[in-house]
Amino acid sequence: MGGTVIRAALRSALNQVLYVDPVRPRQARDVVATVYQRVEREFGMLAPPIALHSPSPTVLAASWVMLRESLLARGELDRATKEVVAAGVSVGNGCPYCVQVHSATFGGLVHGPAAAALSTSRVEDIADDSTRALALWARDSAFAHARPPSPTAETVGVAVTFHYLNRMVSVFLGDSPLPPNVPAGARGPATRFLGRFMRSSATAEHRPGDSLDLLPPAPVGQDLWWAADSPTIADAFARAYAVIDEAGDRAVPADVRALVIAQLAQWDGRPRGVSRAWAGEAVSVLSPRDRPIGMLALLTAMAAYQIDPSVVDDAGLSHSTLIELTSWSSLTAARRVAAVAQQGKTPGHSG
Repeated sequence: MGGTVIRAALRSALNQVLYVDPVRPRQARDVVATVYQRVEREFGMLAPPIALHSPSPTVLAASWVMLRESLLARGELDRATKEVVAAGVSVGNGCPYCVQVHSATFGGLVHGPAAAALSTSRVEDIADDSTRALALWARDSAFAHARPPSPTAETVGVAVTFHYLNRMVSVFLGDSPLPPNVPAGARGPATRFLGRFMRSSATAEHRPGDSLDLLPPAPVGQDLWWAADSPTIADAFARAYAVIDEAGDRAVPADVRALVIAQLAQWDGRPRGVSRAWAGEAVSVLSPRDRPIGMLALLTAMAAYQIDPSVVDDAGLSHSTLIELTSWSSLTAARRVAAVAQQGKTPGHSG
């Protein structure tokens, strides 16, 4: 299974995106075409977790800028270390799709049992002390007691990005990046080949800041204090935050935004379980018209795994509005999680 086949298979995975119709590569124009070209060139493939954002071109660009500048761009940390954070956050959020991709990429970069431990969510079994500590923090980074072993703009930036992407993937994609027609017996070898395939792009030189032209400049807010040691990451996330906040203003009623922020401020990061009763009670304060939208926004932020077709159908949103609402909800949760993990307390949030 060569690189061309992998790319074709993952492009076909756009057929598995739920609830929205991603722009197909041949139909991509303007910003969407530019982002698609850069994603495929720099990430090695047109990654469905990014492409699913394409019904809202500006949000598509914002999602790529966060991923590119935190995970791909050259910095003080090597790519393997960043992949540990990406996989660890995904383990904590119960996102098997992202666990598979990023543990496979880590395995393509660093041979040994650590990748297997990540891929099976056995983070505590990683032998190397520093790698295990970083992975454990990433896994537990939704909890107020978590502390990064060595907090930097890169580690926290990757964590923010994957708390965001895990939620979007949980809503819009299945459990595996491999197409469903890959036989069960071939999935292990295919995943290992994916890791080797990803190694090429993961070891390439990605100059910091090269994606900033995709988004307009924006002021660096106080909640980006964690990026102070990297002006480029601070700039990238400020631009992405501003774009997604604008999308939230368009797509999410003000009362719903206020409810989500208030609920996140009280949340300890623990999974909400399988029942949606808590969300139903929370949205009861909204007007009847806004309750379905509030349910979708709140579940995306705090329990994306609980979203099913009935929740999306009840909200009755267009494809672009659906992406903008879930994007705002996902990023609002991700911003809070990063700040809580750093400070050990629930911060204020002005988004």
